[in-house]
Amino acid sequence: MSVQHKATKPRTTAVVLAGGTGQRVGLSIPKQLLKIAGKAVIEHTLTIFQQADSIDDVIVLMAPGYVPDVEKIVAKSGLTKVTRVIEGGTTRNETTERAIAALGEGLAEGEDRNVLFHDAVRPLLSQRVIKDCVDALERYQAVDVAIPSADTIIVTRTHGEDGEFITEVPDRSRLRRGQTPQAFKLSTIRRAYDVAAGDPNFQATDDCSVVLKYLPDVPIYVVAGDEYNMKVTQPVDVFITDKLFQLASTAAPVQADEAAYRELLTGKTLVVFGGSYGIGADIATIAESYGAKVYALGRSTTGTHVENPEHVDDALSKAYAETGRVDYVINTAGVLRIGKLAETDNTTIQEALNVNYLAPVQIARASYKYLAETKGQLLLYTSSSYTRGRAEYSLYSSTKAAMVNLTQALSDEWAGDGVRVNCVNPERTATPMRTKAFGQEPEGSLLSSEAVARTSLDVLLSELTGHVIDVRQQDPTRDASAEASGFEQALASVLDRQEDV
Repeated sequence: MSVQHKATKPRTTAVVLAGGTGQRVGLSIPKQLLKIAGKAVIEHTLTIFQQADSIDDVIVLMAPGYVPDVEKIVAKSGLTKVTRVIEGGTTRNETTERAIAALGEGLAEGEDRNVLFHDAVRPLLSQRVIKDCVDALERYQAVDVAIPSADTIIVTRTHGEDGEFITEVPDRSRLRRGQTPQAFKLSTIRRAYDVAAGDPNFQATDDCSVVLKYLPDVPIYVVAGDEYNMKVTQPVDVFITDKLFQLASTAAPVQADEAAYRELLTGKTLVVFGGSYGIGADIATIAESYGAKVYALGRSTTGTHVENPEHVDDALSKAYAETGRVDYVINTAGVLRIGKLAETDNTTIQEALNVNYLAPVQIARASYKYLAETKGQLLLYTSSSYTRGRAEYSLYSSTKAAMVNLTQALSDEWAGDGVRVNCVNPERTATPMRTKAFGQEPEGSLLSSEAVARTSLDVLLSELTGHVIDVRQQDPTRDASAEASGFEQALASVLDRQEDV
């Protein structure tokens, strides 16, 4: 096996291959520009690499004629790691050759770099796979990503007009389905293409096959992929991917230490609507203990009614006037009314809509100008009930589903101004609102409001935007095997939410 030894780590570049035209999906535009979950497919993909610690920069190879479209997306979304957007070729091979040429520009003699080639239309790539690929390049010159085949694969032949017939059924245990990224030392993939250039019949649909054929002495290491790292190729893929994005949640950020909390919160201004008790009050208390100036607002303490736009405007303008800034706006206010819709009076319906939906909309609108100035964040809250409505919770579930959609829409709308928007999804939490609705519940069966508040602060201090962050008392996939795919774990999490309110 070939082992790489470097005194210093080489730069790692992600090359996003976006040369497809969308013909198989039946589109008039390239499929990578199709919007899924509120964003172009390629924007989802580029955001993944933007957030990857092991990626230094990104180059995009775009379908001819659509480079300006990607440049607009890059500028609007603040994708600072994207250094170049260039036209791809008419074939996959030609596109890779153009990428290799671009990567070689400016390199000193003997200098090498890592490169990850990834399909733009695989927008569900995990950070784990990226890290595994980069780590593997510390030892190997070529790395592929693959998953086992759950289907039986057959080899066929065509017999005239009689159709296809099976000629072989390979052993499925050794078969793998290839994915991307495919990772290489630049010098290796460049050498493979140099050798391939001498073959008049050269043609390949992926880059590992080029290394395998033309550099047979170079071992190609295989990293375990993910079931959900799917490629948007057929019309049904568009639908499935969109649904996966709708259901996807993000794990809570790693909790900061005491020094980091103090450094990041000192001098910052937080405005907390629903700050009288429960999660909101705990956020206020914790943030103040680390040096933040906090305005905790609630109807029982400050007489602030979130459903009143004037109260919201006054609270924000006061915070700004007194501190000169508003860095974070949090809304934990909400009402939970249980009952059959047909038996619910108009007053109760209006209250639920005003507090749970219209109030967050008004808070978001009023907060925007302040958050744009500080590049701050708006934090909203949903419930596990957002994934599936249920009997007697129609008002609550539907307004909580709206919070997820509002988060996704505003994160897209405000990305160009550097304003982040996220949504926290706590499981059943011990708050006065819940006690009022359900009475006393068994000790230990609920999350503490302080735990949710801590995670909320971690989200505020992160670079996340447009995400739904689960806060769980226990991991619903804890009994799954270590080999369980990310898709299986995500599915387990979604199913587990159905048990919560």
